[in-house]
Amino acid sequence: MDFNLSVAPRVAEALAVGQPVVALESTIISHGLPWPQNLECALELEALLEAEDVVPATVAVLGGQPTVGLDRAALEHLAQGRAVAKASRRDLARVMAARQDGATTVAATMVLAARAGIPLFATGGIGGVHRGAAQSFDISADLTELARTPVAVVCAGAKSVLDLPRTLEVLETHGVPVVGYGTERFPAFYIRETELEIPRLDEPGEVARLIHHQRQLDLGGLVVTVPIPGEEALAAEVVEGWIQAALGEVAEAHIQGPAVTPYLLRRLDELSVGRVVRANLALVRNNVRVAAAIARSLATLEG
Repeated sequence: MDFNLSVAPRVAEALAVGQPVVALESTIISHGLPWPQNLECALELEALLEAEDVVPATVAVLGGQPTVGLDRAALEHLAQGRAVAKASRRDLARVMAARQDGATTVAATMVLAARAGIPLFATGGIGGVHRGAAQSFDISADLTELARTPVAVVCAGAKSVLDLPRTLEVLETHGVPVVGYGTERFPAFYIRETELEIPRLDEPGEVARLIHHQRQLDLGGLVVTVPIPGEEALAAEVVEGWIQAALGEVAEAHIQGPAVTPYLLRRLDELSVGRVVRANLALVRNNVRVAAAIARSLATLEG
């Protein structure tokens, strides 16, 4: 464990005795949802894990200190903070040096979870290859992080606004396994399935064995995709219509770089009259429940 890493006593104790632990990101708290919905979501996700006898470990940088496992006061601080940096891998050292608060993305959460010894992380969806990346070279750091950091990410696939076939191609190039939990089709966040085929696993124990052997071979991370619950799923053609409308606005306003995804997600929520946020919350809850079952199986398997 890195001496600069602050690990909450409850999380450290759980890891020491082999109790299941699941990491959670903090970007959804500071940048994904408005107050007080963001705090309510953070507390609910932790409570879901606790109800399954799994220790939650929300990850963030607090005053320059990388921290794994947050108390309520820290969660409230991130939820209400107006100057919380969005921290990916490249930003961690800068945020630490400036003694800033930082909400960790998928990539940064993986980095700090791995340093703490946590093998499993639940989130909404991973980043990926952006549409038009052949010109912009806009590819999420999540993909390269998955190639080198030994943490399994339980998610609802990648966001629908991305180029999903190329996202899977990049993951394949980097040797990152992608499996479907109860599905042989890659989910697209709000959409239950696409036409993209992936290997299927149906039981937590099957996924736990895959994670165990991936860790034994020191092959980096992997992606476990979970379809959004059917009652909250959105129709692919409807979502694509919203995306095309939002992309047209992005081009017209010359929005580029890191500002693109937040703009697209905000416009999708506006165009959907809130249905996108409801779907987002539903899929995150579902991913956390699945991650809890896998974490218990993995803890049993690894003794």
